[in-house]
Amino acid sequence: MPNRQKRIIFSIAGVLSFACVLTVAVAVGLPSWVNSTVLCQTGAELVNASGLELDKFLGKVSYGLFHGERVKQCGLGGRPLRFSFFPDLVDAIPAGLHVTVIFFCGVLILFSSVATGFFFFNAFGSPYETLQGPMGLYLWNFICCVCSCLVMILFSSEVKLQRLSDRIANFNDATFVYQTYTERYDCSFWLLFLVFFLHGLNILLIRLAGIQFPFREAKESDLNTGAADLMY
Repeated sequence: MPNRQKRIIFSIAGVLSFACVLTVAVAVGLPSWVNSTVLCQTGAELVNASGLELDKFLGKVSYGLFHGERVKQCGLGGRPLRFSFFPDLVDAIPAGLHVTVIFFCGVLILFSSVATGFFFFNAFGSPYETLQGPMGLYLWNFICCVCSCLVMILFSSEVKLQRLSDRIANFNDATFVYQTYTERYDCSFWLLFLVFFLHGLNILLIRLAGIQFPFREAKESDLNTGAADLMY
């Protein structure tokens, strides 16, 4: 493929990688990872509420990785309260798992930045080291795909398996018991899926530029070497 077309493809991939950096940074800072409604189970059972009456006992909990807001409602109107995971909820949540999610978000931002730099370096420079060339492009984007996947899996396990919304709703409340009624992942969570998709697209763009997968090149090289040995 002509150098001009390679420059265009690598430049597009570099822009996409930089967009991933900004997307992850925005997603980490927004309190829009989960949006759920919580039922005041104690109040609903006291009056035997059902149907439309349950609306009086439904509050809301929305949160991200660092802070969020909850609105408790037990028949007497909502009580909004903002909270932070650190240090307010450290003892109430699976802190180790939560910190791991944040860690992989940081790793994702780091390697997306590295991929951005190397894409532009390959577009306008002359890479001479293996990790600065095609192998590095595949490697950085593969790491980003893995990290974004891990963030979504770990955060989903924290929300579903560890019942994070229930823990937040019942924090510092010894009078009423709250239970998750409905729960959905919000825009910030799906932004991570977008990042995973964009880095996968970058891998396809590298292949479109005419660069074979590194392991495939190594395999073909070994086969050629073996054939040459047999000839002699």
